[in-house]
Amino acid sequence: MPELTRTSTAPPPGSPSLRERATASLRAAAPALLAYAGVRLVGLVILGISAGVAGKSPHTLLSERWDSLWYARVATQGYGYEVRLPDGDIHSNLAFFPLMPGLEWLISTVGPLSVPDAGLLVSWLASLFAAWGIHAIGTLLYGRRAGLVLAVLWGAYPTAFVQSMAYTETLFTALAAWSVYAVLRRRWVWAGGLAVLAGLTRPSAAAVVAAIWIPAAVLLIREYRDGTRPGELLRRHRRVLAGVVLAPLGWLGYVVYVAVRNGSPFAYFEVQGRWGNGFDGGRALAGFVWKNLTTNLFAGLALCAALALVGWLLWLCVRQRQPLPLLVYTAAMVVISLVGAGYFGSRPRLMMPAFPLLLPAAVALLRLRPARTTAVLVAAALASGSYGAFTLLGSGPP
Repeated sequence: MPELTRTSTAPPPGSPSLRERATASLRAAAPALLAYAGVRLVGLVILGISAGVAGKSPHTLLSERWDSLWYARVATQGYGYEVRLPDGDIHSNLAFFPLMPGLEWLISTVGPLSVPDAGLLVSWLASLFAAWGIHAIGTLLYGRRAGLVLAVLWGAYPTAFVQSMAYTETLFTALAAWSVYAVLRRRWVWAGGLAVLAGLTRPSAAAVVAAIWIPAAVLLIREYRDGTRPGELLRRHRRVLAGVVLAPLGWLGYVVYVAVRNGSPFAYFEVQGRWGNGFDGGRALAGFVWKNLTTNLFAGLALCAALALVGWLLWLCVRQRQPLPLLVYTAAMVVISLVGAGYFGSRPRLMMPAFPLLLPAAVALLRLRPARTTAVLVAAALASGSYGAFTLLGSGPP
C-alpha cells in the first residue's frame, strides 16, 4: 500500500461554485454516508431487540429520555420552566441552548411530526451532515478511504447511541466539523457563520471559536512579522477578520439573552451552577478519580487508563501533524469535556464531537488488509451498539 500523506489544505485556483463543490463532495462522501448509516442501523437493531426483550419502547428511549425532554419543553413551553430539587437546587431550562428546540418547534409546527419526533429527525439528519463533514476533513488530509474509515469510526464511538437520540451532539458536530473544514480551506466567513450556529447549539462551541481565532492570529502575526503594515493586513484579510468577529456571536448572544432575562450579567453561569455544572479546572474530575482509587481500586485504575488513553490520542494527533485548526479544536473539546464540574458519566458523550482523536486510528486501519479493517469496524459497530442498548435500558452510563 502506498504511503499515506496529507494533501494540501490551500484552496485551488479558479475554484468551482459552492453548489458544484457541495455536489462533488456529497458524491464522494456517498459510500461513507452509507457505511455510517449502516453502523448506526446496527445500533438501532440491537436496541430494538434488547428493548423488545425488556418490554420497553425503543422509540421512547431515543426521543423522550434525559436531556431530550428538556429540549422538548423549551420547544413547547419556551424558556422559564424550572424544577426545584429536594436539596433546594433549581434546574432551569435556560441551561439549554436554543437552536435544537427552535428547530424542533419549527418542524413540528409546519409538519405532522410531534416535537419528540422532530427532535429525532433533526438529530438523524444532522448525523449524516456530521459524517459528511468528518469524511470531508479525513479526505482533505489523507484521502477518501481515510475519510470513510474516520466517519465509520465516529459512528461506532462507544457512546454513539446518543447520535440516534434527540440530543444536540450530532447537530453540534455537524456545524463544528464544517466550520473547521472551512478554516482548513481558508473560507473564513463560512467558518465564522457556522460557528455562530454552533454557539447557539452548545456552550462547547468555544472550541470552534478557538479553532478560528488561533489560526487567524497565527496568520496575522506571521505576516506582520514579515513586514506587512497593519493597514495592509486589514485590507488583505478582511474575510479573516469577519470570520473572527462572527465566530463567538452565537454563544455570546445567548449568554447575553439569559443575562438580560434574569437581570444579572452572570445569569447563565449561575443557571449552570445550579445544575452542578461549570468549570472548576478539573477539581471535580480529580476528586472523582481519587474517590474511586480509594474505594474501588479496579474502577479507579480503569479511569486512570481511560484518561491516559485520551492523552495518548492527543499526542498521536500532534505527532500526526494535524493542521493547527484541527489540533486546537480537538484539544479545546477535550479540555472543555474534562474540566467541568458536572456528572462524570456525561464526559465521554461531551467528548464525542472531538472526532479528530479518531484520525490516527483511521490512518492506522488503512495499513491493514481490507478484510481486517472491515472486521475491526464491524466489531466496533457491534460493541458500540451493545453498549448503547445496555445504557439506554439502564439508568445511564456506569
